Amino acid sequence: MDSEINSNQALQEVLNTLEIDRKKIAETYQTCYILFGLAVVILVIGFLIQFPTLSVFGALVPAIIGIVMYYKIDEEAKKYKLTYKTNVVASALKKVNETLMITPQSGLSHSEFVNSELFTTRPDRYKTQDLISGTADKTSFWFAEVHAEYKTERQTKNGTRTEWHTIFEGIIFVADFNKNFNVSTVVRPKGFGAAIGSWFSKNVFSFGNTEVIQLENPEFDNIFVTYSKNQIEARYILTPAMMERILDLNKKSDEKISLSFINSKMYIAFPLSHNYFEPPIHSTLLDPDLLTNDISIVQFMHNIVQELDLNTRIWGKE
Repeated sequence: MDSEINSNQALQEVLNTLEIDRKKIAETYQTCYILFGLAVVILVIGFLIQFPTLSVFGALVPAIIGIVMYYKIDEEAKKYKLTYKTNVVASALKKVNETLMITPQSGLSHSEFVNSELFTTRPDRYKTQDLISGTADKTSFWFAEVHAEYKTERQTKNGTRTEWHTIFEGIIFVADFNKNFNVSTVVRPKGFGAAIGSWFSKNVFSFGNTEVIQLENPEFDNIFVTYSKNQIEARYILTPAMMERILDLNKKSDEKISLSFINSKMYIAFPLSHNYFEPPIHSTLLDPDLLTNDISIVQFMHNIVQELDLNTRIWGKE
C-alpha cells in the first residue's frame, strides 16, 4: 500500500488531517495517565506520612481532572476511528475490488451467528463490527469481525463468581453458494468441542437425526468431522475438488477453520486474535506500511471465492 498512499493525493490529505487528530488524542491520553499516576503517588505519600484524609482529598483533584479528560478524549477517539475506517480503509478496499464496502458499526447479526451452526454454544455476550461486503464475479460475499462469549457462574465464599469464556474470536466469512440446501452440512475441526466441555450439554444446538459423514478423502476426514442429516446432499457439496480446496484454504489459515452450508449460504470461521481495521493511537498514521496487514486479510477473504471455485455454478437455486 506504500505507492497507493503516496500517489493518492486525496487519501494523503485525509491521513495528514487525521494525524493531527491522532497526536492530540495520544497527548491527552498521556496527560490522563500522568494525572492518574500523580493521584496514586499522593495517596501513597499521604499514608506514609500518616495523613490519609488529606492524601485522599489531594488525590481526588488530579483523579477527577483525569477522568473528565479521559471521557472527553475517548469520544474524540471513537470519531477518529470511524473517520479512518469510512475514508482511509474504504478507499483502500477499492484497490482490491471496486464493489467492496465497509460498514464499521455493523457486523454479522447474532441470529445469523447462531443459525450458521458453526458453533455448539449459544453466546451470552456478542460483539461484532467492521462488516465488509462485495461481489466477485457472480458471487456475493461478506465478512465481519466477531467476538462471542459464554459465561459460567460458580459459588465462592465471597458470593457468585462469573467467568467469561471465548466461543469464537476472529472473522466469519459468508458467501452465496447458489444452492438452496434441504438440510445443513457442518464441517468442524476434530477436537472442536473439547474447549467448551461441561457447558456443551446445556447449550448444544439440536441436530435431530444428524450423523457423522465419512467422506472419500482420508486427509479431510483426519482433520475435520462432517455432520449432516443427508449423506447424499453432503457429498454433492463436498465433492473431491471442494475438499481439496478446503484443505488448501485451511493450510493458509493460522488456525483450523470451520465451515457450514445452510440456506444457500456458505459460512467459514477463521479464528484470529488480531483486531483489524483499527487506526493507531500512539504511533504515526503516516507509516507507508499502515494498511499492509489489513489489506492482506481483505485480499485473503476476497480470494476465497476463487479458491473454492464458487463462481462455477453447478446448481441453480430452486
